[in-house]
Amino acid sequence: MALAKLPFSKQLAYACGMIGWSTMTNIIIVMLPYFYLPPNNAGLMPLIPQLLVFGIFNILSLIAASGRLVDAFFDPFIASLSDKSNNKHGRRIPYMQWAILPAVIFCALTFYPWVKGESVHNAWWLTFTLVFFFMGATTYIIPYNALLPELTSTATERVKLSSLQQVGFVIGIVLSATVNNFANLIEYYFNITNRNTAVQYTIWGMAIFSGLIMLIPIFSIDEKEYSNSKPSHLPLLPAIRKTFQNRNFKYYLISDFSYYMALSIISSGLLFFITVLLHLPESMGGTLMGMMVIVSLIFYPLVNYLSKRIGKKPIVLFSFGMLSLIFVAIFFLGRLPLKPTTQIYILVLSASFPLASLGILPNAILAEIAQDDAKHTGENREGMFFAVKYLFVKLGQTLGIALFAFLTMYGKDPGNDSGLRLNGICGCILCLLALIVFTRFREREAQAR
Repeated sequence: MALAKLPFSKQLAYACGMIGWSTMTNIIIVMLPYFYLPPNNAGLMPLIPQLLVFGIFNILSLIAASGRLVDAFFDPFIASLSDKSNNKHGRRIPYMQWAILPAVIFCALTFYPWVKGESVHNAWWLTFTLVFFFMGATTYIIPYNALLPELTSTATERVKLSSLQQVGFVIGIVLSATVNNFANLIEYYFNITNRNTAVQYTIWGMAIFSGLIMLIPIFSIDEKEYSNSKPSHLPLLPAIRKTFQNRNFKYYLISDFSYYMALSIISSGLLFFITVLLHLPESMGGTLMGMMVIVSLIFYPLVNYLSKRIGKKPIVLFSFGMLSLIFVAIFFLGRLPLKPTTQIYILVLSASFPLASLGILPNAILAEIAQDDAKHTGENREGMFFAVKYLFVKLGQTLGIALFAFLTMYGKDPGNDSGLRLNGICGCILCLLALIVFTRFREREAQAR
């Protein structure tokens, strides 16, 4: 029996899942360094001491990395369970529904330090909450993304659904960037004088909203009606090994890892770049993110059109190159002969196209890699492909946070900002690495159409 085609209303429902987990994940990326190691003009108290471990890494860098060590084992485990599932309701959604509550709770608890002041005890508490947040998020994200190739049948459909998915992702980024804006409102309307408390209430509200919106695809999409994927029978370790044997996937993975590490530097540093390098109010973060999303949306039809005309690879390469130049510009923020607002607006507008294309195309490319692999091997391992991808995405995000936190040792305050500027150089190098590696990716003509 032919499968029903996923209607547009359910495509929108699918994209809502991305809004939810993107919001929570990006709250961690955007707010974690700013909340625990704030600049001295932020109105927040430091909660973790700037101690060096092994004489190299500060504590926040190690905490951010430790949470992802669990993912190294948990991501493939969830992917394997999902790929092999025989659940009568489907392989993916039954796992997603159980992940939401722990993700919401531990996202919020991450910003409730054990001690209300600078303490090593907060480092242990932060490690605990991040590990359990990542486990909850993984249990939703891996099956959710594995649905993309199963709900589509052509390259055009995959790019379209990936585009809607990316809209959800950038909405999540915008919401995460408005934490300080909502905290301002809470302070004003509820007469709260403690900035930490206002931020905590805001994050609770956003986490609960995220959890509710993550329920939409679970209740809206009948997986059995729109997907006929068959369970994989490969054990966990052979499934991982076969996934890494795919040549195209390896080049894709390295480029994606480098890109997300660079993107994490921008997300973690945005509030610092605004307040320290440009001496602008932190509330501009939400405004800038909103503007970038609106401009990015304008480019979505162009990205879809160009991907059909010239293929996805040239667009991805161009975007990596453009981002590398944007990172160089971060190094010079506040030193250019332009008004601070003009500098940041030019930077954000310039980033809109590459962020649009690199949001839409990689998931569509990976869906094609997974389906092409299934045709050649006879094994449906979409979950494993997306598990490995998102393991490396999360490793990239975490190492981006860790690198940003490490470089703050060299200056993160007004008048002492060398560490923040060095992040621009590091981001440039990462984007150039992604560009060079992706030149080895082979895009078949069938995939390009």
